[in-house]
Amino acid sequence: MQAIAVTPKQPGSARQIELPIPQASGGLALMRVLEVGIDGTDTEINNGEYGEPPPGSSVLVIGHEALSVVEQTGSGVPGFAAGDLVVSTVRRPDTCPNCLAGESDMCLLGNYTERGIKGAHGYMGQYYSEKPDFMVKIPPALRPFAVLLEPLSIVEKATCQAWKIQERMVWQPKRAAVLGAGSIGILATILLRLRSLEVHVYAKAPTASLQAQVITQLGASYQSVDDHPIAGIKAELGQVDYILEATGNSAVAFDAMAQLGTNGVLCLTGVSGGNRQIEIPSDVINLQMVLGNRVTFGSVNANRRYFELGVQHFQQAEQRWPGIFERLITRRVPFADFKSALDRRPEDIKTLLTIATE
Repeated sequence: MQAIAVTPKQPGSARQIELPIPQASGGLALMRVLEVGIDGTDTEINNGEYGEPPPGSSVLVIGHEALSVVEQTGSGVPGFAAGDLVVSTVRRPDTCPNCLAGESDMCLLGNYTERGIKGAHGYMGQYYSEKPDFMVKIPPALRPFAVLLEPLSIVEKATCQAWKIQERMVWQPKRAAVLGAGSIGILATILLRLRSLEVHVYAKAPTASLQAQVITQLGASYQSVDDHPIAGIKAELGQVDYILEATGNSAVAFDAMAQLGTNGVLCLTGVSGGNRQIEIPSDVINLQMVLGNRVTFGSVNANRRYFELGVQHFQQAEQRWPGIFERLITRRVPFADFKSALDRRPEDIKTLLTIATE
């Protein structure tokens, strides 16, 4: 079979390689990949910034957002049959208490593996084998956009965790700000609008961009940070109950802390690489955090329950805003043109690499 792999830590090493087709042996299903979503992680791994191959391999097959179809099942794969659509989760557990409880996204030891990222081949190939514990069945009606389930699971977790934290008090959130208008930012906006919050999105894209149009369709407001800087959110909006940061910019993260309202919660989902140093108004932020009972927390990855919750919200959002998810898919690129897919463009929301048609 053909797959796209990199030599980790070697910039620009993505290439097509040949691997044996896995087997549908006991406890495993053979999955045929239909399409793979490209995100910043794939680009950064290809840039040589990080990535870890499986034990005994010098290469890493990338890709962790995939829609697949069950090709064949081995014995001990209950609930799945050939032809079922599936999105597989990303992280595989180690032996820590959280992982053993099904919370590999809260791993204590850090010895987990992640498909296409850390210690395990990803989905950017024609086939892979998988255990049913990590397979989420997709209703056929969701086929056109189901590949978005992995990024949706990220904001499902962030949102659920924020609301869980706020059980510390009587909390009746009305207004939210989302920082960033990529796929994570827009999917977060969808979930917050499903909760009937007033949502304001701040990002770099122009106000005439597709991102802005989609956000407006959701009944949220969109502001370009060129005209409405993050540092002015509180003055512009007043009380902000919840902020989700999805930029991967550490300066934005600290700016957001100072914009959070009383009793508010800020979730950081962006990962910032590098060694940037900035000056922050630390006394002001500290004072506000303490006197205003504010919380800032980080959220990464998602376990199976958030994928399953995402399937439910796919259906609810599609009923409320028909076609909204397909608008987020801005490019579909043939398998052979994988280098174009890895070349992210400013107008991209989500690029898909088409591996097979059906």
